[in-house]
Amino acid sequence: MKLIQTRIPEVVILEPAVFGDDRGWFMESFNQHRFATELTQLGLPVPRPFVQDNHSCSKRGVLRGLHYQLPPHAQGKLVRVVQGAAFDVAVDIRKDSPTFGRWVGVELNASNNRQLWIPEGFAHGFLALSDDTHFLYKTTDVYAKDCEGAIVWNDPDIGIDWPLDGLVPNLAHKDAQAPSLKDADLF
Repeated sequence: MKLIQTRIPEVVILEPAVFGDDRGWFMESFNQHRFATELTQLGLPVPRPFVQDNHSCSKRGVLRGLHYQLPPHAQGKLVRVVQGAAFDVAVDIRKDSPTFGRWVGVELNASNNRQLWIPEGFAHGFLALSDDTHFLYKTTDVYAKDCEGAIVWNDPDIGIDWPLDGLVPNLAHKDAQAPSLKDADLF
């Protein structure tokens, strides 16, 4: 497993080693010890244990997010795509952070096997780039409705460059009506 820091150093891309031959391929999708060791070597904190796994399936053009949970149920997320493709985004919503309001986006797909580590204090969203996109999440806390928050996906103060290619995103009502960064409850 190789960890690559993004332009927001706490948000990290994980690239697993994939071993293939004429029969197919094998990869270790997660190893707690290696993950913790690699984060420590980068000078980053090791998250709380993962306690919940989620799986979503989306059609091309579905945009989910930008979602987060506030304390006491803040969530770190380790995400990946096992079928299809998605443009995955993390936005720093920690008010005292030097990267507050900045975003990073990474394509995750079934071919590149990349994963993205998004720590607590970040909003998260993704755009499905193909039909039947299966997205997996490991989270460091359980879903808690009373702690959930959202920021509108197209907030001009954040300026995410979504690869819409002429698509009008398919949004949940609550995502379309989410507040801007300046009006949201934040960390």
